[in-house]
This record gives sequence, C-alpha cells and structure tokens, in this order.
Amino acid sequence: MLGLLIALVPTVMWGFVPVAATKLGGGPKNQVIGTTLGALVFSFGASFFVRGETTSFTIWISLISGIFWAVGQMNQFIAIKAIGVSKTMPISTGMQLVGVTLCGVVLFHEWSTPLKMILGITAIVLIIVGVAFTAYRGEKETEGGGRLVKGLATLVVSSIGYICYIVILRYFDIDGWVAILPQSIGMVIGSVILSDRGQKFNRYTMKNIITGLMWATGNLGLLIAAPLVGVATSFSLAQMGIVLSTLSGIFILGEKKSAKQMIFVIIGCLLVVGGGVCIGLARAE
Repeated sequence: MLGLLIALVPTVMWGFVPVAATKLGGGPKNQVIGTTLGALVFSFGASFFVRGETTSFTIWISLISGIFWAVGQMNQFIAIKAIGVSKTMPISTGMQLVGVTLCGVVLFHEWSTPLKMILGITAIVLIIVGVAFTAYRGEKETEGGGRLVKGLATLVVSSIGYICYIVILRYFDIDGWVAILPQSIGMVIGSVILSDRGQKFNRYTMKNIITGLMWATGNLGLLIAAPLVGVATSFSLAQMGIVLSTLSGIFILGEKKSAKQMIFVIIGCLLVVGGGVCIGLARAE
C-alpha cells in the first residue's frame, strides 16, 4: 500500500507542473530556468541522503542527459503558450511514449517475445489514436490551425529532447540515484544556454522554482517507488498525470472546449494512458 501511494507522487506532481508553471507566470525562458533551479535545489538536498558511486564518465553523461531535458521542457512550455495545457500534454506524453518504446525496440531489443510484440504494437496504436483524439479542433475552430501546427512542430523537438534524456542514461546503464545531481546541473546549464536572449532572471523565474521542486518531488517518488512496486507499475501510474494536467488545464486555467471536444479529449487521454499501461506490462513480461 505504501509503495502504491509513493508511486502516485509523480502522477500528482508531474500532472500539475504545467498548470503550476502557467499560473506562476512568465515566459518559457523564465519557466524553464526557474524549474531547473528548483530541481537543482532539491537534488542537492537529496544527495546528502543518498550517494551513489560516481565517476567522471557518469557525471558527464548525466550532464548531457540534463541538457536534453532542458530542450524538452523549454519546447513543451513554448507549446503550452501556443496551444494550451489541455492539448499539449496528451500529445507530448504520447510522442514521448512512442519514441521511448521504439528506442527500446531498436536499441535494447525489448520486443523479444510474441506477447511483448503484441503489447508494444497495441500500445503504439492506442497512443497514436489517443493523440489524434486530443488534437481534435472541431468544425468551427479553424482560426487556430496555424497555432496547432506550430505547437505540434515544437512538441516534436520537445519529445526528441525528452527521449534522449531518458534513453541516454539507460543506454549507458547509469542509475537514477547516481545521475540525480549532475543531471540537474545539466538541466540548469541547458536552460541558461537556450535562454541566451531576453530577460532570464526576474520574479517569474524565482516563482517557478516551486515548479522545479514539484517536478523533482515526482522524480524522487518514481525512484523510490520503482523497487517497491516494480518499474511497470510505477511507470504506468506516472502516465496518469496527463489526465490531471489535461483536466486541470480545462477547469483551472479555463481553456475552452465544446462538449464534443471534451468527449474527444477524455477518450484521447484514456487511450494514451492505456498505451502507457501496455508499455508497462510489456516491460514486466
């Protein structure tokens, strides 16, 4: 029971990160720098309690992974500005799940049994259909077509960053506890590099440190939950966060949806979550 409760921490924390960042204000640059600063503060604290065996190699790889995370998060915040939280998060999560799954097949040969192949193909189909449902604009919503195209293009870049952030550590077999501090340093470096122009540090940047603390709390919850309830269960539960972020974007941020769009969004979210669960089950086999 305790393990399941801990496994729900990333669901809640990551689910509300986009909404918190939007509510706290600022542009994508302020949001991503504030988020990374919060994550760095949290990682420093966590490093005093859990210490892994680090080498110069693991430090450099973790730094690079963190820089890729900054690419992913910056572009996700840009997409949120363009098309809103309720449309961005299901699409972003779906792209990441498909990308990570395909990397698992190509790099790590994960679909080694017929059952895993069936689950993997089912997951990809569910996710693609789910993303299509959440991207539905409605017959009268033609003026937002340009924003949607821009948002989708930005999310492709974002997803590549997130996928590299995840896959790099796995490829080099670096434990999350070992990576947590140097990775957060890489996140800060990446966010500052990406924000080379404009006002980077202001009150909105400081406010978004809260967002970083939320993200880092979710990350810590996932690291703790994985050995308690298994990678498959913790990974699957983490995907439920998109339901929270999507619905909170509509009901807390007031992103307008017609009744038909609401039905499509809810179905799309459930399909993406179902795809995430199938991926988790495939990993467990």
